[in-house]
Amino acid sequence: MKILAINKRAGLDYDLRDRYEAGLVLSGQEVKSVKTGHVSIKGSFVTLKGGELYLTNATIPPYPHAGELPDYDPMHPRKLLLKKSEIRALIGKSKMEGLTLIPLRIYTKNRYCKLEFGVGKGRKKYDKRSVIAQREAQRRMQREIKT
Repeated sequence: MKILAINKRAGLDYDLRDRYEAGLVLSGQEVKSVKTGHVSIKGSFVTLKGGELYLTNATIPPYPHAGELPDYDPMHPRKLLLKKSEIRALIGKSKMEGLTLIPLRIYTKNRYCKLEFGVGKGRKKYDKRSVIAQREAQRRMQREIKT
């Protein structure tokens, strides 16, 4: 399993509860571009449209050796592949509990490109500060234990 992109801000900005794995629907040149590491999920999110999930605002630039691609939008929404039961459960969580679906990382599994996304609630500014303080205290304790 090779990790291709990570959303580092997700752990700080959101209180993550569950994690899910979904396949991505990509065109051929997009797969090549993703597998060479040319993908960014910074600022992206998962949306619900018509009973399906889409990865929105993820940037996949065109593959440089693919030739001319007319009307290619590197930020167009990409469909996620999940079971219907999982989609129904996620729709219920996002609507009833007010949770958000946040992409965490894109990686390859066998020959497929997968997206790991989490279900979480946004943190307030003071919550973020307390999380940072806890992490720093944890680091200090680990340093003291080593020395």
